[in-house]
Amino acid sequence: MIRGIFQKMLASSGKSYQIDERIPAKLMYSVLFSRLVMLMRGYLKTGRKIFVGSNTRILNSKNIIFGKSVTIGSHCVIDGFASEKIILGDCVKIGCYSKLLSTSHFSKFGKGLKMGNNSAIGDFTHFGAPGGIEIGNDVIMGSYISFHSENHNFNDLTKLIREQGTSSKGIKLGNNIWVGAKVTFLDGCEVGDNSVVAAGAVVNGVYPNNSIIGGVPAKVIKKIE
Repeated sequence: MIRGIFQKMLASSGKSYQIDERIPAKLMYSVLFSRLVMLMRGYLKTGRKIFVGSNTRILNSKNIIFGKSVTIGSHCVIDGFASEKIILGDCVKIGCYSKLLSTSHFSKFGKGLKMGNNSAIGDFTHFGAPGGIEIGNDVIMGSYISFHSENHNFNDLTKLIREQGTSSKGIKLGNNIWVGAKVTFLDGCEVGDNSVVAAGAVVNGVYPNNSIIGGVPAKVIKKIE
């Protein structure tokens, strides 16, 4: 019975894999109970059917568009104070201890985050989104990922760097991308569709579709034919 319930849950979220027969029913009951608690918490916090972990804060949820079956892990902060709508597509998952920072300073109202369908990111993610972050569909990412969508200006030697303000181009990731753990995305970078970003890379350029990129700074290692 419990396997049938889980299989229906997977199908409703667009996942087609079969449950391993070795998975014990006790584990599935535990996960199901946890998901029900998260669903209740999500509805109380936002009035919408999303899954939210414990000790998670969602600020200005009226400015956030939630797709179906969105999951936000425990101990997260989601800042909805942005000049544009925050969009979390269907089946988006944000790992525990993650933080979305849309507006970093009162001198500049930030743009925020758009994350496509079936995209997921691991624990301890930092979304620095004042300059805007766009993530496509079917993007899977490891833990300890960081996005920094603005730069400090520093060319005026008559002023302190902290007094010169910031500039922003934004960050864009295409569709069907695999990002390894501890990758850093810097302002102005773009990663094309069907690509892989190696763990630990510092991504600061524009990379074409079907690329495997890695290194500090990241470069195209090979093409996916």
